[in-house]
Amino acid sequence: MSADTPRTLVVVRHAKADWPDVPDHERPLAERGRLDAPSTGRRLAESGLTIDLALCSTAVRTRETWKLAAPELAHRPRTVYEERLYDASLGELIALVDETPDDVGCLLLVGHNPGMHALADALAGGGDAEARDRMNRGGFATSGLAVLTFTGSWKGVEHGVCRLTEFWAPHEG
Repeated sequence: MSADTPRTLVVVRHAKADWPDVPDHERPLAERGRLDAPSTGRRLAESGLTIDLALCSTAVRTRETWKLAAPELAHRPRTVYEERLYDASLGELIALVDETPDDVGCLLLVGHNPGMHALADALAGGGDAEARDRMNRGGFATSGLAVLTFTGSWKGVEHGVCRLTEFWAPHEG
């Protein structure tokens, strides 16, 4: 793929987590999260996107989300469990996206708020105004996803270079 290839970044927030007496990194999904995560996978499947690489936080709740969502896809992408996604700042998330090899056309991140919302909001310089309004008005809900597109190299990802083409959450409406 050349540097002027259209690319897609899919940003997914983990499903609803439980609050047992364990360290934050070890929190599992709540019952609602186990029900919602497959619907996120179905939404991704319906989008027609072919995800080349999925980067997933190492936290229990993100790994469980991805393990429930991924089987809904027609093509299961290569998955890397990336510890830098856990508790990442906006700058750290952009740096992680910038490291993506240019042979990846569609990258999916499964992570946490406030980082996932901050990343989608910061990168979206244009696109679907109604989707952006819903994302910012209601917040980036658990199991929610944002789809951003741009043309160029992953190394060129920075504030405002993407178009937000979709925002979806299972309990919108």
